[in-house]
Amino acid sequence: MGWLRFRWSRAVADGAKSYRITRDRAGRWHVAFAVAPEPIAAPGTGAAVGVDRGVVVSAALSTGELLNVPALRDGEKARLLRLQRKLARAQRGSNRRRKVKTAIARLKARETDRRKDWVEKTSTRLAREFDVIAVEDLKISNMTRSAKGTLEAPGRGVRQKAGLNRGILANGWGQLVTRLEQKAPGRVVKVDPRFTSQRCSACGIVDREARESQAVFRCRSCGFACNADVNAALNIRFAAGHAVTARGGPPLGGPENREPQHEYLLVR
Repeated sequence: MGWLRFRWSRAVADGAKSYRITRDRAGRWHVAFAVAPEPIAAPGTGAAVGVDRGVVVSAALSTGELLNVPALRDGEKARLLRLQRKLARAQRGSNRRRKVKTAIARLKARETDRRKDWVEKTSTRLAREFDVIAVEDLKISNMTRSAKGTLEAPGRGVRQKAGLNRGILANGWGQLVTRLEQKAPGRVVKVDPRFTSQRCSACGIVDREARESQAVFRCRSCGFACNADVNAALNIRFAAGHAVTARGGPPLGGPENREPQHEYLLVR
């Protein structure tokens, strides 16, 4: 290829021993240098946070904060829809179809870049502010498996399942936890995801009817009410505190994170 001009997006860290040249689906070329970054130091305050990942809210924190991956703007979504309609009308193998596909790929790449940027900034912030980061132990590859089935045994709710799969991938569930484990090794606790969205974080009662809507959780036993995703994040943080204590460590964050004095009841 000979000599090529390229733009430095950042300075190359010391210790880079190799590099990789790639071309994405939008036609952009990248040069990536392989450098193993140092882990982010824990703040040492004993603070713990629970992170509940969702489709409507990308990440809800037990502190009450709701975080969302920046998606395409309304104008970009309208342009993407127009391009997809053009693509459906374009003749296969034509130059027009090739140009439309490239334009769609550029919009998709813009969305992917924003998601990656959000994951990097969010994971860095959590690693700097909290000693322990609790997340649900989700099998994302199994959750995003297609529901089409086979000709002999076709699946049900295929369109709805495909929409859920797109929502999970668009919110970067796996990317966020992967980067957290790389930036805060040994400080990410994965807890059992069962009943985290149905259990009241105030009294511990499990009631499937307590979640009135996607955003509202109201306990029918003690009357506690808050955002449903924040309630799940609180349960995730409590479960992480119990896991650390069971391994011989001190309770996390203070008395509010210790084992509550009550029985867990399942209300059907």
